[in-house]
Amino acid sequence: MSQPEFAASRPAEPEVIIETRNLSRVYPGVVALDNVNYRVWRNKVNVLIGENGAGKSTMMKMLAGVETPSSGQILLNGEPITLNSTHQAEKHGISIIFQELNLFPNMSVMDNIFIANEFFQKGKINEKYQYELAKTLLKRLELDVDPRTSLEELGIGHQQLVEIARALSKDTRVLIMDEPTSALSQSEVKVLFNIIEQLKRRGVTIIYISHRLEELMEIGDYITIFRDGRFISERSVSDASIPWIIEQMVGDKKKHFDYQPAPQGEIVLEVKGLTALHQNGGYKLNDVTFNLKKGEVIGIYGLLGAGRTELFKGLVGLMPCQSGSVHLNGECLDKAGFQKRLKQGLALVPEDRQGEGVIQMMSIQSNMTLSDFSLQGFRRSWQWLNPQKESASVKKMIKELAIKVSDPELPVTSLSGGNQQKVVLGKALMTQPQVVFLDEPTRGIDVGAKTDVYHLIGKMAQQGLAVMFSSSELDEVMALADRILVMADGRITADLPRHAATREKLIAAATPQD
Repeated sequence: MSQPEFAASRPAEPEVIIETRNLSRVYPGVVALDNVNYRVWRNKVNVLIGENGAGKSTMMKMLAGVETPSSGQILLNGEPITLNSTHQAEKHGISIIFQELNLFPNMSVMDNIFIANEFFQKGKINEKYQYELAKTLLKRLELDVDPRTSLEELGIGHQQLVEIARALSKDTRVLIMDEPTSALSQSEVKVLFNIIEQLKRRGVTIIYISHRLEELMEIGDYITIFRDGRFISERSVSDASIPWIIEQMVGDKKKHFDYQPAPQGEIVLEVKGLTALHQNGGYKLNDVTFNLKKGEVIGIYGLLGAGRTELFKGLVGLMPCQSGSVHLNGECLDKAGFQKRLKQGLALVPEDRQGEGVIQMMSIQSNMTLSDFSLQGFRRSWQWLNPQKESASVKKMIKELAIKVSDPELPVTSLSGGNQQKVVLGKALMTQPQVVFLDEPTRGIDVGAKTDVYHLIGKMAQQGLAVMFSSSELDEVMALADRILVMADGRITADLPRHAATREKLIAAATPQD
């Protein structure tokens, strides 16, 4: 299939630093990229966008040396290059910040920043120099953390900033950012944008992938759109619009979500005074009290560190709480661990899908049925599995969630980030829960897949499930929720029905008070 011509409305061309010619990448049963001609403009923010499965991350992995092309060429400054490893790419000045964090939780922040890029003096690592440089990098990112702090003590948003600091520590000429703001608060996004402007002034070229369209319009210089593994369009951001972007992304597959409240039943989940303490003092959760009805959708809004993730983990038994109570259908779960709460009907879709949602070495099918195996949903007897029932249930869930996959036996890592998220959603739903907790369920998901998730949430409520989801996107919370809880400093600072919620009220309630 021939590729569309480049947009005629593009202004005079600046210099191209990276170009691909007829680049393809084929996996078993899947063509991830199909003869793609792609250009990256020097000293500009090159936005790359497309639905999940469009081939964006595959392209970036090849430019960063993580994957090798099945066919085609990569040119740097007009000269063909071969990139068989990330080390080779970095020698050419190409670094990547992955959508899924590529860090070591048991190591310090400083060691994560300089791993495989250490500074040596007389045969030994110069830790003093690295410590001071790490402090400087973290200060630029406005992250007030001692470089010797263990990474696992940081939340996922702060870990994202550490990943960015690691990229900044290298002699980078082309920096690839794959969903860099997906776990960042609004204030941290502003800091990142300032860093990007500084990098451009220093002669660094940025390739920027995000599904937040307003963000792309603000930060981008040029925009390229992929669809179904093919190049679709290229245009100056100044000549583009959000409706045009959506039209190019989805083609004739336009999707729309209309809020439809579900009939609500009796209270299914009752939480009173839930409190959890930090080891070093202070509150993870501070006297959290609320209830949730059958068929109700509650959205939780709050800034990074407000306690949203901690609340979900406390409710499903993955984090100890020092006081308070949790009742499901009137039954107290305070002494129940995670497995019992799962059997009783609580299910969690975690924010960190790579670290907590999927097992990368396992297949799509095995990942989806993993939780239900623990409940023996696919067992013929105590020790024998029922492969026919397992396969049929997985195929049904794949169809319901519109997961783009040719074979459920393929590794889960063969899927795009958004489709992996759908696998995690499917795993939770296959436990047949009564209450579903979704922690940032649309993180890293494109506009089309987001609508799929919105419809799924609505469908769950219509079927009588009780749903709670967290989101850092105001518009998303206001579009989906019957009721909105706002959190700040581990407390619920507002409990608003849909009709009473405004952007001003939500932002004010989410702002920590001194």
